[in-house]
Amino acid sequence: MIEIKDLCKKFGDTPVLEGINVTIEDGDIYGLVGVSGAGKSTLLRCINGLLPFEEGSLIVDGIDIKTLRGKKLREFRSNVGMIFQQFSLLERMNVMDNVCLPMRCLKYNKKEMQKRALENLELVGMAERVKALPRELSGGQKQRVAIARAMALNPKILLCDEATSALDPNITQSILELLKEINRKSGITIVVVTHQMEVVKNICNKMTILSHGKLTISGEVKDIFLNHPETLQEVLGKSTEFPRKEGKIYLEIQQGIEGEKSTEYILSELAVQAGVNFNVVWGGMDRYRSSVAGNIVLEFPAEEKDKAQQYLDKRQIYWRAR
Repeated sequence: MIEIKDLCKKFGDTPVLEGINVTIEDGDIYGLVGVSGAGKSTLLRCINGLLPFEEGSLIVDGIDIKTLRGKKLREFRSNVGMIFQQFSLLERMNVMDNVCLPMRCLKYNKKEMQKRALENLELVGMAERVKALPRELSGGQKQRVAIARAMALNPKILLCDEATSALDPNITQSILELLKEINRKSGITIVVVTHQMEVVKNICNKMTILSHGKLTISGEVKDIFLNHPETLQEVLGKSTEFPRKEGKIYLEIQQGIEGEKSTEYILSELAVQAGVNFNVVWGGMDRYRSSVAGNIVLEFPAEEKDKAQQYLDKRQIYWRAR
């Protein structure tokens, strides 16, 4: 478990992180989200011990990183894998040597290095390209090799810093599916820094939004997107507002598909069984890992308000006034 309490980080006299409190459970795929300059990559580098911080604590598996020095800090970092946006492969080394590099730095014997490297390359689907140089690989293949290298020391935590930002949508999807499969098989905790909202929806179960170095909201990914707080709208760069008419009321309802189980026909039953007149004025559905859910805003004549609310309450459908 990663537990961050009241963490503050400065560059010179400029605060870049202030009072950060985040708890990441074992096995989470956790998103750190925010616009450019929000402090998310800085927080990631505090987690892996690359950046010191001035105040607060950052505890991983019961160990306070701030107390680590020398050999103990190096041992801690060996349990944290890192994937970067630009892959960071050494061009003069082939695929096998790039994956072996972290183990070579820790003086693993050659036989063990090659065995573990090959296992990880098989895991990411790159076992047949062991002798290829990075320039001979596509962007998606390079990122797969980078993932194999990050997994070389069997880390407990995998940090992804904009790991799919340089990839096209189809390749991004394949990399996300690979990370989910690694998480499912190994139980490794993955922390994802990204500004791509589709990445968060696809892979993360929980998320934190940072703004100007401060934590603005944390929680389950689906809950945050369905409630669309203002801080999320800042990251998305769009508003959920819509034109309103005098004499009308507006209710927002949540509807979804959990796995293979669909909710019943709420809107048609609201019209037919409850006899409520309404218009759909705004809405959308999104996929969140294994489920599909969304928000729909309905416009009612004022006299239909009580009837609509009674029906939704009876059906235990979440709604709120808009």
